[in-house]
Amino acid sequence: MSSTTAETSAPVSEQRSKTPRARRRGENTLAGSLASHGVLIVASVIALFPIAWLVYLSLGPDTDDYLHPGGIWDKMTFDNYTFVLQHTQFFDWLKSSLIVTLGTTAIGVLIAATTGYAVSRMRFPGYKKFMWVLLVTQMFPVAVLMVPMYQILSDLQLIDNYFGLILVYCTTVIPYSAWLLKGYFDTIPFEIDEAGRVDGLTPFGTFFRLILPLAKPGLAVAAFYNFLTAFSEVAFASTFMLSDDKYTLAVGLQSFVSEHDAQRNLMAATAVLIAIPAAVFFYLVQKNLVTGLTAGGTKG
Repeated sequence: MSSTTAETSAPVSEQRSKTPRARRRGENTLAGSLASHGVLIVASVIALFPIAWLVYLSLGPDTDDYLHPGGIWDKMTFDNYTFVLQHTQFFDWLKSSLIVTLGTTAIGVLIAATTGYAVSRMRFPGYKKFMWVLLVTQMFPVAVLMVPMYQILSDLQLIDNYFGLILVYCTTVIPYSAWLLKGYFDTIPFEIDEAGRVDGLTPFGTFFRLILPLAKPGLAVAAFYNFLTAFSEVAFASTFMLSDDKYTLAVGLQSFVSEHDAQRNLMAATAVLIAIPAAVFFYLVQKNLVTGLTAGGTKG
């Protein structure tokens, strides 16, 4: 009896060992894994190539090196960076950009957060139409808004003033940020607000002490959007800021190219330096960016 069982079990075990293992759900094959990694590598090269090319051109000492990039390799130098830092108003431009961008980010996120929270939690008359009105304000092109905004800032004596430019940028970033944060606040359970009221918190106390800490990912996305919008904007800054020492970095970058001269080597070096503050800000908020970008679309 035992010998028969042993003889029959041996072929069964050999047959099982020869049977290919069933692929689990979600498990990639070797070919699929290689294909996905290949696509990611190609996408990374495409994304990084313009940055690497800009850095390479910034190391060329002559203004026309961009026409003959192959000759840069033998004469690379950091003289362009030295000239930009020592003989231009780069640090004045940097100061102006930081004042405007950080001011826009702080004010814009605060107003957008309170607006998004109010629409998400409170059912006042016309709250849905209010959000659509905010969206409609984004449909007007810059050329149409330039003249009335200039007239308003002139009447308020805010031309060539940092606060005036911050207000202009806030009109641009707040509507989108309010929509973004409203979607994120919708994902936070309403029971948290009720618990705050039971504990004796006012609506403002509930908002600042309970809701905002939970909304950090959404706030990070809104802050990053506000920062980049104000940091890279040119049209409003070049129109409303008249003094050379109040130019932002994006406007100062244009000074290297004129009708009769084009110092593209210095322009490339300045562009690389300009990217550093944006990269630093991205590093500070990147932990919350992915969560904030995806969570707002789960409920609304």
